[in-house]
Amino acid sequence: MADAPPGSWSADTLGGGGTSSRTVTLTDLLRVPLHRIRLVTVVAAIGLIAALGYVLLRPSAVTATAVVAVRPVVTDAFTPSGAAADRAVNMNVESGIATGTEVVQKLATASGDDQRDVRDALEVEVPVGGQILRFSYTGRSADDAVSNVNLAAQTYLDVRRTMYEKQRSEMLGRYDESIADVDKQREALQRRIAGARDGALDAVVAELGGTNNQLTQLKSSRTEIAAVDVNPGWITQNAEQVLVSSNGHLLLFVLAGLLGGAMLGVVLAYGWESMDRRVRSVHDGRDVTGLPLLGTVRGRRFPSRAAAVDADIRYVAMAIAERVREPARVALLTTREDQTAITAGLAVALAATGRDVYVADDSGRLDQLRALVLADRDRLPAAANPVRPLVPKPRAAGPVSGRDITGQIGVRRPLPYPVGGRPSTDPDATLTLPRATPSTTVGGTNAVRNSADEVPVGAGGVRFGTWRQRASTGVVLLNAPPAEADERGVAAARQGTAVVVVEQDGTRQGDLRRLAERLRAAGVTPLGFVLTRSGRG
Repeated sequence: MADAPPGSWSADTLGGGGTSSRTVTLTDLLRVPLHRIRLVTVVAAIGLIAALGYVLLRPSAVTATAVVAVRPVVTDAFTPSGAAADRAVNMNVESGIATGTEVVQKLATASGDDQRDVRDALEVEVPVGGQILRFSYTGRSADDAVSNVNLAAQTYLDVRRTMYEKQRSEMLGRYDESIADVDKQREALQRRIAGARDGALDAVVAELGGTNNQLTQLKSSRTEIAAVDVNPGWITQNAEQVLVSSNGHLLLFVLAGLLGGAMLGVVLAYGWESMDRRVRSVHDGRDVTGLPLLGTVRGRRFPSRAAAVDADIRYVAMAIAERVREPARVALLTTREDQTAITAGLAVALAATGRDVYVADDSGRLDQLRALVLADRDRLPAAANPVRPLVPKPRAAGPVSGRDITGQIGVRRPLPYPVGGRPSTDPDATLTLPRATPSTTVGGTNAVRNSADEVPVGAGGVRFGTWRQRASTGVVLLNAPPAEADERGVAAARQGTAVVVVEQDGTRQGDLRRLAERLRAAGVTPLGFVLTRSGRG
């Protein structure tokens, strides 16, 4: 029935000897999210809606800023503190004090907010190489932000001043204790001088002089400590109503939501593709089935593309005709898809070259096949379709039926033979009747139906029926039901050969691999596979 090309159904291509490697291109990587564009679009829209909801529904927030200049506490304010200002004051320590517990607690008490919210709203920045603290506070309103940031700056200065004053008080207390001890020693020496003799008097007087010098130094140092300015700094810039609102980044939030949703959609598309692999290209069809490609048929999305699609069908018909010898039985198999349009197109293309084509279908699609064959025949060129005349014929006045033809019987008058002449033995000599044909008899109803079932196409014709009524000559095309639900297509392919129809982006690789294994187990050698795809090329 059919000649299979050698090596088209070998063990090497079906897992026995390994498949040939192929370079993955950027187009292959982009094909998955492009064909899962609905999922990517939905997830990107969800991200965009979430960003818009966050921007529109969250409470408005404004940010106020205050600047504090930190000064080092020194005994002599007019003495330079050194070449680098950051060596005089450890700004890391000052930043920690500015965001410490005392400052946060006071802000929480004043505003009535939770301490964690206050810590999140308060920020302190330290410029590199400077003695400046920049306080920023994000509040629900302008007044709230201004009052809290000014309060934070003033609270920092108060806390730092309190720390310096406590340190100075402790130092002054130490000096007072030392001075009191030295005074006691001096009083004791003075009492010793009153009762000392001439030999010991000089030693006591010398000791009293040293004590007086020590007391003088202690009092001088205490005076310097008491004169130290413990002011930790000044607020150089108070917060004002001219604020920078965080709502200025609305567009940034929206773009972030859109891009984040799109990226998540691409990740989900790849995840979905890993679980539901589809045939995306000719290479996928070859790798899964191990069959040669008979042709690629593009879908007719626009009328302007009908000619190109018909040419694709004719190329596939040429490939099939090259591989089969008449009489041939070819089953068109799919996994879950409907290949009726491909079957009708192949029937018209094969019949146009002079073949007698019989289209079989056991799934109730004969009427659809007939309509598609008539439509495809009308698109054939006039030179290849004798049913379609080059010059349009005038339309008849009305339809003429067989009964009308039978009723219009022309009666000829008798020939003018003389009386008594030779009578004619031919009844047609005196009466013209139409020749009895199956169309004018009751018993010829089946013949009329058979002649009506044949659709002339080009130099051949196309007939329709079931697989049991198939013809024994010509080319028989079986429009097989989906192989995942019905085994009749594979069973019919055992009596001839098969052509696997693969729908790009529609046929699952798992289903197609299972169909190939079933054909191989049944001993069927298919001619190849046909890839159908959309009209986008």
